[in-house]
Amino acid sequence: MTAPILPSYVRDTWHVPHSEGRPVFDAVTGDTVVHVSTDGIDFRAVLEHGRNTGGPALRDLTFPQRAALLEDLAGFLRGHREELYALSARTGATLFDARFDVDGGLAVVRSYAELGRAALPDAPVYVEDEPIPLGRRAGSFLGRHVCVPLRGVAVQVNAYNFPVWGPLEKLSQSLLAGVPAVIKPATATAFVTARLVELVVESGLLPPVPCSSSAAALGTCSST
Repeated sequence: MTAPILPSYVRDTWHVPHSEGRPVFDAVTGDTVVHVSTDGIDFRAVLEHGRNTGGPALRDLTFPQRAALLEDLAGFLRGHREELYALSARTGATLFDARFDVDGGLAVVRSYAELGRAALPDAPVYVEDEPIPLGRRAGSFLGRHVCVPLRGVAVQVNAYNFPVWGPLEKLSQSLLAGVPAVIKPATATAFVTARLVELVVESGLLPPVPCSSSAAALGTCSST
């Protein structure tokens, strides 16, 4: 049976490459698991979608709201750990390796969720300090630092040996900061990250952002 071509989730829809691309092999049997390719993806449009759609949606949320999304996402993904373990076995990972990767990634998501609830204000921006006098006369001229989300897109390039933890750790940081993400998984383990992205999309928890599941732009998904 011919191995499928891995689709990418970009601009809130699944994109099937125009060409077969590179084969990715099962580390145990040597069989072809999937083919991966970025053919046909408009990367400029992916980034623009992140800036114009994903960014505004995330910036509208407060830090606690973003943290709640992360917590809910970790809970949803936890229910699919066994599936991710089994898929990771095809990359050559032992059960210990898979648990370290998957469970570690979920723990990081929960840690950033807790940080967002406990250490950040109930607001979409972070006011860094008290007003600073800048004028000679008291109260005549004041300044204050306000940290706001960047208006760009976080671009991830991930290692083959952490196909779940790597994307989730970077994604947690960018989402909590109000910045959408594009994820480039390692080709050798892209099919594991692709399933992770599918699960994020299926959860329906996150606002739209650019994503992908093959060796292309991958992000959080219809949801960040």
